[in-house]
Amino acid sequence: MIVISNFQEFEQQVGNDLGVSSWHTITQEQINKFADATLDHQWIHTDPERAKTESPFKSTIAHGYLTLSLIPHLWKEIVKIENLKMEINYGIENLRFAQPVLVDNEVRLKVKLAGLLNLRGVIKATMSIEMEIKDQRKPAFSGDVVFLYHFIG
Repeated sequence: MIVISNFQEFEQQVGNDLGVSSWHTITQEQINKFADATLDHQWIHTDPERAKTESPFKSTIAHGYLTLSLIPHLWKEIVKIENLKMEINYGIENLRFAQPVLVDNEVRLKVKLAGLLNLRGVIKATMSIEMEIKDQRKPAFSGDVVFLYHFIG
């Protein structure tokens, strides 16, 4: 895990692969809870029996936004940012879903620091990310996420 305490330490990482998270298994329970939270109960996510017979995947699949929602959690396994007042999700750019994540697939986040700007004390960090699926050639998605960091002092 990389530890970053200030802008200068962050700046030294621009262009670097920052690492990968641990593997996270997408369970049917997690998919169902996400469906409840987002009111998206489409059968391709929540009906395993119907998915076995009617889905081209022969399985339920995770919501694309469920996989995206794992970014902050998995990011914190890769880099620890210290001396923060606040961290804000600012945006997602050039996002492409390449293939679905099936129930019980394992996923992990791969991150490269693409860019960093100091906007009068607020740090705008752009990370190139990829959500890998274990034993699959193509990622679940790839794109750039942007966080704003407000360091103390």
